[in-house]
Amino acid sequence: MNIEQFLLTLCVGVGLSAACGFRVFIPLFIVSLASRSGDLTISEGFAWLSSDTALIAFGVATVLEIGAYYIPWLDNFLDALASPTAVVAGTIITASMVTDMQPFLKWTLAVIAGGGAAGLVQGMTVFARGASTLGTGGVANPVLATAELGGAAGMGAMAVFVPILAIISLPVVIGVIIWRIQARRKQSATPTIEAEPAV
Repeated sequence: MNIEQFLLTLCVGVGLSAACGFRVFIPLFIVSLASRSGDLTISEGFAWLSSDTALIAFGVATVLEIGAYYIPWLDNFLDALASPTAVVAGTIITASMVTDMQPFLKWTLAVIAGGGAAGLVQGMTVFARGASTLGTGGVANPVLATAELGGAAGMGAMAVFVPILAIISLPVVIGVIIWRIQARRKQSATPTIEAEPAV
C-alpha cells in the first residue's frame, strides 16, 4: 500500500470513528452495509463486520440506540455506557480499515487515531447533553439527540464516500459543539432581573 492509499484508508477509519462519538452503532452499521456492497474494503481478520449476524445485530442496536436517546434522563444514563463503548468501536473501525501493517503498529494507530477521535467527540456530546439537561431540565435534549443522529449518519456516509471531506469537516463539527456549549453556559450564567413590584 502506497502512502496515498494509506492516508485515504486512515481518513475513512478516523471519520467513521469520529461518527461513533455521536452514536456508537450507526457507524458500525454503515461499515457492515458498505463492506457488503463493495463500497468499503476492510482488512483481513475483520470479515465478521460484513457477516449477516453483524448486519442484523448492528441494525437492531442502531434502532434501539436512536430511540433510547429520545427518552428523558435515559439519554444521560446511556452516555455513561456509550463513552467507553464509543472508544472501543472507534478503535475497531480504524483497525479494520488499515491493511499491510504490523499488528502492534496497527492497533497503536487505531487506539490513538480512531479511539481518540471517537472519545473526543463523545466527550463533547456528553458535556453538551449535561449542560442541556441542567439548563432546560431535559426539554432541549431531543433536539440535541436529533443533531447527534444527523452527525453520526452524515459523518459516517462522508467517511465512506468522501473521506477527505469527513476529516476536513471534523474540526468544524467540534467547533460548533464547543460554541453551542459555551453559548449554553453563558445563557444559564446570565442572571435574570426580576421586575420590582409597583408601589
